[in-house]
Amino acid sequence: MTEKRTELSTLGEFGLIERIAEKFVNIQSGTKLGIGDDAALISVPSGEQLVVSTDLLAEGIHFDLSFTPLHLLGYKAVAVNLSDIAAMNAVPRQILVSVALSNRFSLEAIDALYDGIKQACKEYNVDLIGGDTTSSRSGLVLSVTALGTQMPDRIVKRSGAKNGDLVCVTGDLGAAYLGLQILSREKKVFEVDPDMQPELNEDHTYLIQRQLKAEARTDLVYEFAEKNIVPTAMMDVSDGLASELLHICKQSNVGVHIFQDKLPIENVTRLAASEFGLSPVTCAMNGGEDYELLFTVKQEDYDNVMKLEDVSIIGVIRDASAGKKLVLNSGQSVEITAQGWQHF
Repeated sequence: MTEKRTELSTLGEFGLIERIAEKFVNIQSGTKLGIGDDAALISVPSGEQLVVSTDLLAEGIHFDLSFTPLHLLGYKAVAVNLSDIAAMNAVPRQILVSVALSNRFSLEAIDALYDGIKQACKEYNVDLIGGDTTSSRSGLVLSVTALGTQMPDRIVKRSGAKNGDLVCVTGDLGAAYLGLQILSREKKVFEVDPDMQPELNEDHTYLIQRQLKAEARTDLVYEFAEKNIVPTAMMDVSDGLASELLHICKQSNVGVHIFQDKLPIENVTRLAASEFGLSPVTCAMNGGEDYELLFTVKQEDYDNVMKLEDVSIIGVIRDASAGKKLVLNSGQSVEITAQGWQHF
């Protein structure tokens, strides 16, 4: 049975915008005017500051539609941007989404993309308040701008880490990278033999989900408030743990010692790394796209940090002269170098 295909030209740009707008209902009290006018109107809670981040996702660079369902792409595009808001310890409020697409995309395909965006908006309690649509001659391009708010004394930057601070990370690391390796392998097999069945098992499901359906750790923003914790520095792990550690060290003018045995790596990640002949530590340090939160706290916050769910203490901030080291289980240490994603 042939799937229904409706050309975008049957609606036109304004018809498409109206169709998108019909899917979304504003839930944030600060959203005063959303889609439908020349600009959106929002109000910021008294005393809070507006936190803004934007991200661009290009087909063939950031995602591969041969194994990425459009609804999951829409969800991930929102989540990875809200991750940047969470990394500032801010509460996400609104998003704007702009899309450039070629005529190979049908109306049904765009519906699927925005269904994923809608699901993410519901999950993270944010409003879609605008954006833009245009044509593209080189595939699909997504741009998402995320808005959040927070009191000035609770906003966290990369530059506040101090000697003696504890280094913490949420969740587990390396799984998203292994999920990408699995998907890329199966794509190559399919290209050679379209009749070949994918070699996937239950362990692979978690890894693939971590790659295709990223989640923003906005939950930590609320947990920090409940436990009265304000991290001294924070980033999200998008380009790899090593890369983010070096960013914090540079911005804070400090060194860091990370301990191999403290890295949170799931057993399924270790098994998959072995399957590909990779070191699980290398995957955790340099894989990227985990979208967990890397943060530092004062030592006096240790007891409160231990009350947080799904958080591991993986190292300590040192004076800049102590260097940036990964301390191996053998007791030896190696220099931390960034081998994660490079845009140019």
